[in-house]
Amino acid sequence: MNNLSDLNSDTVLRFGPYAFHPRQRLVLEGDRPLRMGGRALDILQVLVDRAGNVVSKDELIACVWPTSVVEEINLRVHIAALRRALGDGLGGQRYIVSIPQRGYSFIAPVQRIQEGASVSIDSVRKPQHNLPVRLTPVTGRDSVVGSVVRQLPVRRFMTLVGPAGVGKTTVALRVAELLLHHYRDGVWIMDLAMIDDPTRIIESLIRTLELDGGVDALVPWHALLVFDNCEHLLEDCRTAVETLLVAVPRLSILATSREPLRASGETVLGLPPLAVPPASALHSVADVMEYSAVQLFVSRVRARQPAFTLRERDLKTVREICRRLDGLPLAIELAAAQIDALALVGLQAQLGNCLQLLTHGRRTAVARQQTLKSALDWSYQRLSPLEQTVLQGLAVFKMAFTLEAAVGVIGCAVLRPTRLVDVVERLARKSLLSVERGNGMTRYRLLNTTRTYAREKLERSGLLRVFEMRYARYFRQTRWALRGPVSLQLVEQPTDLG
Repeated sequence: MNNLSDLNSDTVLRFGPYAFHPRQRLVLEGDRPLRMGGRALDILQVLVDRAGNVVSKDELIACVWPTSVVEEINLRVHIAALRRALGDGLGGQRYIVSIPQRGYSFIAPVQRIQEGASVSIDSVRKPQHNLPVRLTPVTGRDSVVGSVVRQLPVRRFMTLVGPAGVGKTTVALRVAELLLHHYRDGVWIMDLAMIDDPTRIIESLIRTLELDGGVDALVPWHALLVFDNCEHLLEDCRTAVETLLVAVPRLSILATSREPLRASGETVLGLPPLAVPPASALHSVADVMEYSAVQLFVSRVRARQPAFTLRERDLKTVREICRRLDGLPLAIELAAAQIDALALVGLQAQLGNCLQLLTHGRRTAVARQQTLKSALDWSYQRLSPLEQTVLQGLAVFKMAFTLEAAVGVIGCAVLRPTRLVDVVERLARKSLLSVERGNGMTRYRLLNTTRTYAREKLERSGLLRVFEMRYARYFRQTRWALRGPVSLQLVEQPTDLG
Protein backbone atom coordinates (compact mmCIF):
# COMPACT_ATOMS: atom_id res chain seq x y z
CA MET A 1 0.00 0.00 0.00
CA ASN A 2 1.49 3.32 -1.06
CA ASN A 3 -0.74 5.67 0.93
CA LEU A 4 -3.57 5.72 3.42
CA SER A 5 -6.37 6.16 0.88
CA ASP A 6 -5.94 2.87 -1.00
CA LEU A 7 -8.59 0.97 0.96
CA ASN A 8 -12.09 0.86 -0.48
CA SER A 9 -14.03 3.55 1.33
CA ASP A 10 -16.96 1.18 1.99
CA THR A 11 -14.82 -1.57 3.48
CA VAL A 12 -15.19 -2.38 7.17
CA LEU A 13 -12.27 -4.24 8.74
CA ARG A 14 -13.28 -6.56 11.56
CA PHE A 15 -10.89 -8.15 14.05
CA GLY A 16 -11.56 -9.44 17.55
CA PRO A 17 -14.50 -7.46 18.97
CA TYR A 18 -13.68 -4.41 16.85
CA ALA A 19 -14.98 -2.91 13.61
CA PHE A 20 -12.70 -0.40 11.88
CA HIS A 21 -14.45 2.04 9.51
CA PRO A 22 -11.57 3.68 7.57
CA ARG A 23 -13.73 6.19 5.71
CA GLN A 24 -15.05 7.63 8.96
CA ARG A 25 -11.78 7.03 10.82
CA LEU A 26 -13.65 5.22 13.54
CA VAL A 27 -13.08 2.04 15.54
CA LEU A 28 -16.08 0.55 17.32
CA GLU A 29 -16.21 -2.06 20.07
CA GLY A 30 -19.83 -3.07 19.68
CA ASP A 31 -21.58 0.31 19.72
CA ARG A 32 -18.85 2.03 21.72
CA PRO A 33 -16.36 4.19 19.80
CA LEU A 34 -12.75 3.86 20.93
CA ARG A 35 -10.89 7.04 21.78
CA MET A 36 -7.94 6.97 19.43
CA GLY A 37 -5.72 9.66 17.96
CA GLY A 38 -5.38 10.35 14.26
CA ARG A 39 -1.82 9.04 13.95
CA ALA A 40 -2.74 5.85 15.81
CA LEU A 41 -5.60 5.32 13.34
CA ASP A 42 -3.20 5.86 10.42
CA ILE A 43 -0.82 3.26 11.85
CA LEU A 44 -3.69 0.83 12.48
CA GLN A 45 -4.85 1.17 8.89
CA VAL A 46 -1.40 0.39 7.50
CA LEU A 47 -0.90 -2.62 9.79
CA VAL A 48 -4.39 -4.06 9.30
CA ASP A 49 -4.19 -3.73 5.53
CA ARG A 50 -0.97 -5.79 5.65
CA ALA A 51 -2.09 -8.15 8.42
CA GLY A 52 0.22 -11.12 8.79
CA ASN A 53 3.17 -9.30 7.22
CA VAL A 54 5.99 -7.39 8.83
CA VAL A 55 5.90 -3.64 8.19
CA SER A 56 9.23 -1.95 8.82
CA LYS A 57 9.49 1.15 10.96
CA ASP A 58 10.69 3.15 7.97
CA GLU A 59 7.66 2.06 5.93
CA LEU A 60 5.26 3.00 8.72
CA ILE A 61 6.84 6.41 9.16
CA ALA A 62 6.77 7.02 5.39
CA CYS A 63 3.05 6.14 5.23
CA VAL A 64 1.93 7.99 8.35
CA TRP A 65 4.21 11.03 8.06
CA PRO A 66 4.78 11.27 4.28
CA THR A 67 5.84 14.92 4.26
CA SER A 68 7.56 15.24 7.63
CA VAL A 69 10.82 14.22 9.24
CA VAL A 70 9.98 12.68 12.60
CA GLU A 71 11.78 10.84 15.36
CA GLU A 72 11.31 7.10 15.81
CA ILE A 73 9.95 7.84 19.28
CA ASN A 74 6.82 9.26 17.60
CA LEU A 75 6.11 5.87 16.11
CA ARG A 76 6.78 4.00 19.36
CA VAL A 77 4.50 6.30 21.35
CA HIS A 78 1.59 5.94 18.93
CA ILE A 79 2.07 2.16 18.72
CA ALA A 80 1.88 2.05 22.52
CA ALA A 81 -1.28 4.20 22.50
CA LEU A 82 -2.82 1.94 19.85
CA ARG A 83 -2.07 -1.16 21.92
CA ARG A 84 -3.64 0.41 25.00
CA ALA A 85 -6.77 1.40 23.10
CA LEU A 86 -7.21 -2.15 21.75
CA GLY A 87 -6.43 -3.81 25.07
CA ASP A 88 -3.59 -5.65 23.37
CA GLY A 89 -2.40 -8.47 25.64
CA LEU A 90 -5.48 -8.51 27.87
CA GLY A 91 -7.19 -11.86 28.14
CA GLY A 92 -4.50 -13.41 25.96
CA GLN A 93 -5.62 -11.51 22.83
CA ARG A 94 -2.73 -10.09 20.77
CA TYR A 95 -2.99 -7.69 17.85
CA ILE A 96 0.35 -5.95 17.25
CA VAL A 97 3.70 -7.58 17.86
CA SER A 98 7.18 -6.10 17.59
CA ILE A 99 9.62 -7.97 15.38
CA PRO A 100 13.15 -7.20 16.63
CA GLN A 101 15.32 -5.36 14.11
CA ARG A 102 12.49 -5.45 11.56
CA GLY A 103 9.28 -3.64 12.53
CA TYR A 104 5.71 -4.47 13.52
CA SER A 105 3.10 -7.01 12.44
CA PHE A 106 -0.68 -7.20 12.93
CA ILE A 107 -1.26 -10.85 13.81
CA ALA A 108 -5.03 -11.08 14.53
CA PRO A 109 -7.33 -12.45 11.79
CA VAL A 110 -9.00 -9.65 9.80
CA GLN A 111 -12.31 -9.82 7.91
CA ARG A 112 -13.06 -7.35 5.11
CA ILE A 113 -16.77 -6.62 4.77
CA GLN A 114 -18.47 -4.28 2.32
CA GLU A 115 -20.93 -2.05 4.16
CA GLY A 116 -22.59 1.02 2.73
CA ALA A 117 -24.24 2.22 5.90
CA SER A 118 -22.71 5.17 7.70
CA VAL A 119 -21.86 5.14 11.35
CA SER A 120 -22.71 8.16 13.44
CA ILE A 121 -19.64 9.69 15.00
CA ASP A 122 -21.41 12.46 16.88
CA SER A 123 -20.46 10.81 20.14
CA VAL A 124 -16.75 10.81 19.34
CA ARG A 125 -15.11 13.76 21.08
CA LYS A 126 -11.92 15.23 19.71
CA PRO A 127 -8.91 15.31 22.04
CA GLN A 128 -8.96 18.36 24.27
CA HIS A 129 -5.94 20.55 24.86
CA ASN A 130 -4.63 24.10 24.88
CA LEU A 131 -1.14 23.31 23.58
CA PRO A 132 0.48 25.92 21.35
CA VAL A 133 1.41 25.06 17.78
CA ARG A 134 5.07 24.00 17.59
CA LEU A 135 6.80 25.69 14.66
CA THR A 136 10.17 23.90 14.77
CA PRO A 137 11.28 20.31 15.49
CA VAL A 138 12.70 19.37 18.88
CA THR A 139 16.41 18.57 18.61
CA GLY A 140 18.48 16.26 20.78
CA ARG A 141 15.81 15.38 23.33
CA ASP A 142 14.57 11.95 22.18
CA SER A 143 16.02 10.14 25.18
CA VAL A 144 14.64 12.42 27.89
CA VAL A 145 11.28 12.84 26.13
CA GLY A 146 10.95 9.07 25.78
CA SER A 147 11.82 8.59 29.45
CA VAL A 148 9.17 11.04 30.62
CA VAL A 149 6.54 9.67 28.23
CA ARG A 150 7.09 6.17 29.63
CA GLN A 151 7.21 7.15 33.30
CA LEU A 152 4.68 9.95 33.68
CA PRO A 153 1.45 7.94 33.35
CA VAL A 154 2.73 5.59 36.08
CA ARG A 155 4.55 8.00 38.42
CA ARG A 156 1.88 10.72 37.97
CA PHE A 157 4.06 13.65 39.08
CA MET A 158 7.40 14.60 37.52
CA THR A 159 9.38 17.85 37.53
CA LEU A 160 11.84 18.88 34.84
CA VAL A 161 14.57 21.07 36.35
CA GLY A 162 17.44 22.94 34.77
CA PRO A 163 19.01 26.35 34.17
CA ALA A 164 17.57 29.23 32.19
CA GLY A 165 17.43 28.53 28.48
CA VAL A 166 17.98 24.77 28.68
CA GLY A 167 14.60 24.01 27.07
CA LYS A 168 12.41 22.72 29.91
CA THR A 169 9.24 24.12 28.38
CA THR A 170 10.12 22.71 24.96
CA VAL A 171 10.57 19.21 26.40
CA ALA A 172 7.39 19.45 28.47
CA LEU A 173 5.34 20.49 25.45
CA ARG A 174 6.80 17.67 23.36
CA VAL A 175 5.88 15.16 26.07
CA ALA A 176 2.39 16.64 26.22
CA GLU A 177 1.99 16.30 22.44
CA LEU A 178 3.00 12.65 22.51
CA LEU A 179 0.70 11.83 25.43
CA LEU A 180 -2.27 13.81 24.13
CA HIS A 181 -4.27 10.75 23.13
CA HIS A 182 -3.39 8.78 26.25
CA TYR A 183 -5.57 10.97 28.48
CA ARG A 184 -9.34 10.82 28.05
CA ASP A 185 -9.87 14.40 29.21
CA GLY A 186 -6.91 15.84 27.39
CA VAL A 187 -3.73 17.74 28.15
CA TRP A 188 -3.67 21.25 29.58
CA ILE A 189 -0.81 23.67 30.17
CA MET A 190 -0.63 26.56 32.63
CA ASP A 191 2.16 29.15 32.52
CA LEU A 192 2.60 30.00 36.19
CA ALA A 193 4.97 32.85 35.32
CA MET A 194 1.82 34.75 34.39
CA ILE A 195 0.40 34.37 37.92
CA ASP A 196 1.54 36.89 40.53
CA ASP A 197 -0.89 35.94 43.29
CA PRO A 198 0.10 32.48 44.58
CA THR A 199 -3.35 31.91 46.08
CA ARG A 200 -4.87 31.91 42.59
CA ILE A 201 -3.19 28.77 41.19
CA ILE A 202 -6.22 26.51 41.60
CA GLU A 203 -8.55 29.33 40.56
CA SER A 204 -6.54 29.86 37.36
CA LEU A 205 -6.56 26.13 36.69
CA ILE A 206 -10.35 25.89 36.98
CA ARG A 207 -10.69 28.87 34.66
CA THR A 208 -8.30 27.29 32.13
CA LEU A 209 -10.31 24.07 32.15
CA GLU A 210 -13.63 25.99 32.02
CA LEU A 211 -15.05 23.96 34.90
CA ASP A 212 -17.82 24.69 37.36
CA GLY A 213 -17.59 23.46 40.92
CA GLY A 214 -13.92 23.89 41.81
CA VAL A 215 -11.58 20.96 42.42
CA ASP A 216 -14.51 18.60 43.00
CA ALA A 217 -15.37 18.88 39.31
CA LEU A 218 -11.93 17.41 38.50
CA VAL A 219 -12.37 14.23 40.55
CA PRO A 220 -13.40 11.95 37.62
CA TRP A 221 -10.88 13.48 35.21
CA HIS A 222 -8.22 11.46 33.40
CA ALA A 223 -5.92 14.23 32.25
CA LEU A 224 -2.38 15.60 32.16
CA LEU A 225 -1.63 19.05 33.57
CA VAL A 226 1.59 20.84 32.66
CA PHE A 227 2.58 23.45 35.25
CA ASP A 228 5.22 25.56 33.50
CA ASN A 229 7.66 27.90 35.32
CA CYS A 230 6.96 27.00 38.94
CA GLU A 231 10.16 28.41 40.47
CA HIS A 232 8.71 31.67 41.81
CA LEU A 233 5.72 29.97 43.48
CA LEU A 234 7.36 26.88 44.92
CA GLU A 235 5.48 26.53 48.20
CA ASP A 236 2.09 27.25 46.68
CA CYS A 237 2.78 24.98 43.70
CA ARG A 238 3.75 22.24 46.11
CA THR A 239 0.47 22.65 48.01
CA ALA A 240 -1.59 22.78 44.81
CA VAL A 241 0.05 19.70 43.31
CA GLU A 242 -0.33 17.61 46.46
CA THR A 243 -3.97 18.66 46.78
CA LEU A 244 -4.75 17.78 43.16
CA LEU A 245 -2.98 14.41 43.19
CA VAL A 246 -4.93 13.30 46.27
CA ALA A 247 -8.29 14.63 45.06
CA VAL A 248 -8.02 13.46 41.44
CA PRO A 249 -6.74 9.88 41.34
CA ARG A 250 -6.34 9.69 37.52
CA LEU A 251 -4.57 13.01 37.14
CA SER A 252 -0.92 13.32 36.07
CA ILE A 253 1.16 16.48 36.51
CA LEU A 254 4.33 17.50 34.69
CA ALA A 255 6.03 20.58 36.16
CA THR A 256 8.95 22.67 34.92
CA SER A 257 11.04 24.64 37.37
CA ARG A 258 14.58 25.84 37.97
CA GLU A 259 14.49 23.90 41.25
CA PRO A 260 12.50 20.92 42.56
CA LEU A 261 9.13 21.53 44.19
CA ARG A 262 10.00 18.98 46.91
CA ALA A 263 6.42 17.78 46.95
CA SER A 264 5.23 14.36 48.03
CA GLY A 265 5.67 11.76 45.28
CA GLU A 266 7.76 14.04 43.08
CA THR A 267 10.14 12.48 40.55
CA VAL A 268 12.82 15.03 39.62
CA LEU A 269 14.53 14.82 36.24
CA GLY A 270 17.43 17.19 35.60
CA LEU A 271 17.53 18.44 32.01
CA PRO A 272 21.13 18.78 30.82
CA PRO A 273 22.33 21.11 28.06
CA LEU A 274 22.65 19.74 24.54
CA ALA A 275 25.74 17.69 23.76
CA VAL A 276 28.75 19.68 22.53
CA PRO A 277 31.45 17.81 20.59
CA PRO A 278 34.87 17.47 22.21
CA ALA A 279 37.92 18.65 20.31
CA SER A 280 38.68 15.02 19.43
CA ALA A 281 35.52 14.87 17.28
CA LEU A 282 36.61 17.55 14.84
CA HIS A 283 37.87 15.12 12.22
CA SER A 284 34.78 15.19 9.99
CA VAL A 285 31.46 16.92 9.47
CA ALA A 286 29.64 13.63 10.03
CA ASP A 287 31.28 13.16 13.45
CA VAL A 288 30.45 16.67 14.60
CA MET A 289 26.87 16.44 13.36
CA GLU A 290 26.31 13.55 15.78
CA TYR A 291 26.16 16.11 18.61
CA SER A 292 22.82 17.72 19.38
CA ALA A 293 24.15 21.24 20.04
CA VAL A 294 25.62 21.35 16.53
CA GLN A 295 22.47 19.81 15.04
CA LEU A 296 20.39 22.60 16.56
CA PHE A 297 22.78 25.34 15.49
CA VAL A 298 22.93 24.09 11.90
CA SER A 299 19.16 23.61 11.64
CA ARG A 300 18.49 27.15 12.91
CA VAL A 301 21.10 28.65 10.56
CA ARG A 302 19.54 26.78 7.64
CA ALA A 303 16.15 28.21 8.56
CA ARG A 304 17.65 31.63 7.77
CA GLN A 305 20.06 30.53 5.03
CA PRO A 306 18.65 27.41 3.30
CA ALA A 307 21.86 26.96 1.27
CA PHE A 308 24.07 26.82 4.38
CA THR A 309 26.40 23.81 4.46
CA LEU A 310 28.67 22.94 7.36
CA ARG A 311 32.22 22.60 6.03
CA GLU A 312 35.24 20.95 7.64
CA ARG A 313 37.03 24.28 7.93
CA ASP A 314 34.10 25.58 10.00
CA LEU A 315 34.03 22.73 12.52
CA LYS A 316 36.32 24.33 15.11
CA THR A 317 34.38 27.60 14.94
CA VAL A 318 30.97 25.96 15.30
CA ARG A 319 32.20 23.78 18.11
CA GLU A 320 33.57 26.82 19.95
CA ILE A 321 30.28 28.70 19.53
CA CYS A 322 28.30 25.79 20.98
CA ARG A 323 30.81 25.25 23.79
CA ARG A 324 30.93 28.88 24.86
CA LEU A 325 27.14 28.96 24.86
CA ASP A 326 27.11 25.92 27.19
CA GLY A 327 24.96 23.86 24.80
CA LEU A 328 21.91 25.90 25.92
CA PRO A 329 19.21 25.69 23.23
CA LEU A 330 17.98 29.25 23.82
CA ALA A 331 21.50 30.69 23.51
CA ILE A 332 22.25 28.62 20.41
CA GLU A 333 19.01 29.69 18.72
CA LEU A 334 19.65 33.35 19.49
CA ALA A 335 23.23 33.10 18.19
CA ALA A 336 22.07 31.41 14.98
CA ALA A 337 19.65 34.31 14.46
CA GLN A 338 22.68 36.61 14.07
CA ILE A 339 24.22 34.64 11.22
CA ASP A 340 23.08 37.08 8.53
CA ALA A 341 24.75 40.03 10.22
CA LEU A 342 27.90 38.44 11.61
CA ALA A 343 28.62 35.15 9.77
CA LEU A 344 30.36 32.33 11.65
CA VAL A 345 33.63 34.11 12.32
CA GLY A 346 31.79 37.20 13.55
CA LEU A 347 29.70 35.10 15.91
CA GLN A 348 32.80 33.49 17.38
CA ALA A 349 34.47 36.87 17.82
CA GLN A 350 31.49 38.19 19.79
CA LEU A 351 31.32 35.30 22.25
CA GLY A 352 33.27 37.18 24.90
CA ASN A 353 30.31 39.54 25.10
CA CYS A 354 27.67 36.87 24.72
CA LEU A 355 24.94 38.66 26.66
CA GLN A 356 25.03 41.56 24.21
CA LEU A 357 25.26 39.15 21.28
CA LEU A 358 22.16 37.24 22.34
CA THR A 359 19.76 40.17 22.56
CA HIS A 360 17.82 39.75 19.31
CA GLY A 361 15.03 37.66 20.72
CA ARG A 362 12.18 35.67 19.26
CA ARG A 363 9.25 38.04 18.93
CA THR A 364 6.77 35.19 19.39
CA ALA A 365 8.28 34.17 22.75
CA VAL A 366 7.25 35.53 26.13
CA ALA A 367 9.46 38.38 27.36
CA ARG A 368 11.63 36.31 29.70
CA GLN A 369 12.51 33.87 26.86
CA GLN A 370 13.17 36.41 24.11
CA THR A 371 16.80 36.98 25.12
CA LEU A 372 19.31 35.14 27.26
CA LYS A 373 19.69 38.15 29.52
CA SER A 374 15.96 38.29 30.21
CA ALA A 375 15.97 34.57 31.05
CA LEU A 376 18.83 35.12 33.51
CA ASP A 377 17.13 38.24 34.91
CA TRP A 378 14.10 36.07 35.70
CA SER A 379 16.28 33.84 37.92
CA TYR A 380 18.46 36.58 39.42
CA GLN A 381 15.58 38.81 40.48
CA ARG A 382 14.12 35.95 42.50
CA LEU A 383 17.27 35.48 44.59
CA SER A 384 17.67 36.95 48.04
CA PRO A 385 20.23 39.81 48.37
CA LEU A 386 22.67 37.38 50.00
CA GLU A 387 22.25 34.82 47.20
CA GLN A 388 22.83 37.57 44.63
CA THR A 389 26.03 38.65 46.39
CA VAL A 390 27.40 35.10 46.58
CA LEU A 391 26.57 34.42 42.92
CA GLN A 392 28.45 37.58 41.94
CA GLY A 393 31.47 36.57 44.01
CA LEU A 394 31.58 33.08 42.51
CA ALA A 395 31.91 34.66 39.05
CA VAL A 396 35.67 35.06 39.66
CA PHE A 397 36.03 31.27 39.34
CA LYS A 398 36.82 30.44 35.72
CA MET A 399 36.69 26.71 36.36
CA ALA A 400 35.00 24.27 38.71
CA PHE A 401 35.58 24.88 42.41
CA THR A 402 35.08 23.14 45.73
CA LEU A 403 33.19 24.47 48.72
CA GLU A 404 36.56 24.90 50.43
CA ALA A 405 37.71 27.20 47.63
CA ALA A 406 34.45 29.17 47.72
CA VAL A 407 34.83 29.73 51.46
CA GLY A 408 38.46 30.75 50.99
CA VAL A 409 37.71 33.32 48.30
CA ILE A 410 34.40 34.91 49.25
CA GLY A 411 33.95 33.97 52.93
CA CYS A 412 34.27 36.79 55.45
CA ALA A 413 33.41 37.73 59.01
CA VAL A 414 29.82 38.46 58.01
CA LEU A 415 29.42 35.43 55.78
CA ARG A 416 30.62 32.51 57.91
CA PRO A 417 31.57 29.18 56.26
CA THR A 418 28.43 27.27 57.30
CA ARG A 419 26.19 30.03 55.97
CA LEU A 420 28.15 30.32 52.72
CA VAL A 421 27.95 26.57 52.15
CA ASP A 422 24.18 26.72 52.59
CA VAL A 423 23.90 29.55 50.04
CA VAL A 424 26.08 27.72 47.49
CA GLU A 425 23.92 24.61 47.83
CA ARG A 426 20.77 26.73 47.39
CA LEU A 427 22.20 28.24 44.20
CA ALA A 428 22.87 24.72 42.93
CA ARG A 429 19.28 23.69 43.67
CA LYS A 430 18.11 26.73 41.70
CA SER A 431 20.14 25.52 38.69
CA LEU A 432 22.49 28.53 38.82
CA LEU A 433 25.43 26.25 39.61
CA SER A 434 26.23 22.90 38.03
CA VAL A 435 27.29 20.10 40.38
CA GLU A 436 30.07 17.75 39.31
CA ARG A 437 30.95 14.67 41.34
CA GLY A 438 33.95 12.44 40.78
CA ASN A 439 37.07 11.07 42.44
CA GLY A 440 35.36 11.37 45.80
CA MET A 441 34.93 15.15 45.45
CA THR A 442 32.05 17.51 44.75
CA ARG A 443 32.73 20.56 42.62
CA TYR A 444 30.53 23.41 41.48
CA ARG A 445 30.68 25.38 38.25
CA LEU A 446 28.95 28.34 36.68
CA LEU A 447 27.93 27.99 33.06
CA ASN A 448 29.85 30.43 30.87
CA THR A 449 26.70 32.41 30.19
CA THR A 450 25.75 32.61 33.88
CA ARG A 451 29.30 33.54 34.84
CA THR A 452 29.35 36.38 32.28
CA TYR A 453 26.04 37.66 33.64
CA ALA A 454 27.15 37.48 37.30
CA ARG A 455 30.54 39.03 36.52
CA GLU A 456 28.84 42.04 34.92
CA LYS A 457 26.80 42.47 38.09
CA LEU A 458 29.97 42.20 40.20
CA GLU A 459 31.78 44.76 38.07
CA ARG A 460 28.90 47.23 38.36
CA SER A 461 28.97 46.81 42.15
CA GLY A 462 32.58 48.04 42.17
CA LEU A 463 33.80 44.86 43.91
CA LEU A 464 35.25 42.95 40.97
CA ARG A 465 38.83 43.95 41.71
CA VAL A 466 38.42 43.09 45.40
CA PHE A 467 37.21 39.55 44.67
CA GLU A 468 39.84 38.99 41.98
CA MET A 469 42.58 39.90 44.49
CA ARG A 470 41.11 37.54 47.09
CA TYR A 471 40.91 34.81 44.43
CA ALA A 472 44.59 35.24 43.50
CA ARG A 473 45.70 35.41 47.16
CA TYR A 474 43.77 32.28 48.10
CA PHE A 475 45.37 30.15 45.40
CA ARG A 476 48.86 31.50 46.13
CA GLN A 477 48.41 30.51 49.76
CA THR A 478 47.02 27.12 48.83
CA ARG A 479 49.97 26.32 46.59
CA TRP A 480 52.40 27.39 49.26
CA ALA A 481 50.67 25.44 52.02
CA LEU A 482 50.74 22.20 50.06
CA ARG A 483 54.13 22.95 48.45
CA GLY A 484 53.28 22.38 44.85
CA PRO A 485 50.88 23.06 42.00
CA VAL A 486 49.14 19.76 42.68
CA SER A 487 47.05 21.58 45.30
CA LEU A 488 45.37 23.56 42.57
CA GLN A 489 44.04 20.33 41.09
CA LEU A 490 42.37 19.56 44.39
CA VAL A 491 40.35 22.75 44.54
CA GLU A 492 39.97 23.89 40.96
CA GLN A 493 39.62 21.53 38.05
CA PRO A 494 39.05 22.51 34.38
CA THR A 495 35.82 21.02 33.10
CA ASP A 496 36.30 21.43 29.35
CA LEU A 497 38.47 18.50 28.33
CA GLY A 498 38.46 19.64 24.71
